[in-house]
Amino acid sequence: MTVNPYPLHPECPDLRRLADNPAEALLRAEADIVAAENAAEADRYRRLEEVEEAQQDGRGVTRRTFVAGAAATATALATAQFVTTSASFAATKTGTLIHVFLYGGLDGLSLVAPADDPVLAKARPDLLLGNDSLALGRGFKLTSAFAPLEKWLKAGQLGFVPAVSDPRLSRSHFQAADACNLGGLPGETGGRGWLDSLVDTLGKGTAFRSVGIGSTLPRSLVGVNGAISLNSVGELRLNGDDKYRAATEKAIRGLFTGINHPVEESVIEGMGALATAQRLAAKPYTAAAGVKYEGVGNAFQQLAQLIKGGANVRVATVGMGGYDTHENQGTSEGGQLWRRLNELANAMAAFFTDLGDRASDVTIMVSSEFGRRVGSNGGGTDHGHGGVVTVLSGRKLAGSLLGAWNGLDKLDSGDVPEYNNMFNVYGSVAQGRFGLTAAQVDKVFPRQKFTPIKMYA
Repeated sequence: MTVNPYPLHPECPDLRRLADNPAEALLRAEADIVAAENAAEADRYRRLEEVEEAQQDGRGVTRRTFVAGAAATATALATAQFVTTSASFAATKTGTLIHVFLYGGLDGLSLVAPADDPVLAKARPDLLLGNDSLALGRGFKLTSAFAPLEKWLKAGQLGFVPAVSDPRLSRSHFQAADACNLGGLPGETGGRGWLDSLVDTLGKGTAFRSVGIGSTLPRSLVGVNGAISLNSVGELRLNGDDKYRAATEKAIRGLFTGINHPVEESVIEGMGALATAQRLAAKPYTAAAGVKYEGVGNAFQQLAQLIKGGANVRVATVGMGGYDTHENQGTSEGGQLWRRLNELANAMAAFFTDLGDRASDVTIMVSSEFGRRVGSNGGGTDHGHGGVVTVLSGRKLAGSLLGAWNGLDKLDSGDVPEYNNMFNVYGSVAQGRFGLTAAQVDKVFPRQKFTPIKMYA
């Protein structure tokens, strides 16, 4: 038996008529009080000066004085963060950038590698890409695990940037992943994620303009723009009793409309997000013919549902683990790393197929916290640098192998040298997706002087 620690007083029948639980009942009762007050003093509420005068006089429960208490109640009743749109910048191109982060440190040389390279043949004879690899530009080849994406490779929409790193990355998973998601060290960014800074540049949008798929918000979206974190579109709903939910939503909207307070915009957008999620979740999602989402693909399905449903997602994140391959790594079908990469490739292919024409406005960027050592350790690889960034875009790319490559003749303490700075790569992908200026990209990475890399045709 569960005992309500805050039972409604038996002498409060009016509250009991509003809802069975005290939180919703009190919220709606206060909404009714405010609504009655609004009707009696509408002219006074239309002018901020008169609202302040009303507060000073202490007459009644004005909406501005009610905000402090009601905001906490409303937030407690909702599962989603109520985001703000405080940033107001020049308009940018529409579209969506999805950052897929591979946790554990992807061995980039097991994804793409120079064909028949003597350094690799000597350093990792047990981890060379096989004869079933796909041909890339500039003498490189691609793991057969990415065969599901061959259609987009042939169309010029799939590309890879090798030898990607940054001097600020250590060999620690935690430190390197943190720096990658923040766009620098915490002291350089104030602990704010690079995608959250990017949202400022993109300007105002819907509550879904920044979304993290998962149970926790990644560091890249942490900041001032209140990104939404969710496992599925259907879970984004107002808590409370189903039979009272519509009335509670109406009460919250009434309480936070026309209050001349920053929280108004946040709450109204949040309620809009809830309404959008409820509309999309009202019927089971049906993907395009022949599309099947599995594994990490389930995260992409949530994004497909939002994008196709008109939620106007601008930036989003997907996380995938299992890339810390110290042993049993493998580069052929059945190998541990091959299976992880194949799962990712199938998910990305399903997503772009499902989007159809909408894929032209979407770019997926895949990266990891660092690369791994050039030499194998007898079945796996250890932490290193010089990783690979993958780009799948609705736009045609400048090539299948992007950025600089100067060979493996001179390794960096056993690692692939940094030929392409990570944050220049991130910035170049975002620049091409949204049509940003170099000055705008500089603001996203505050301690990085942006040097663009040609990404798009």
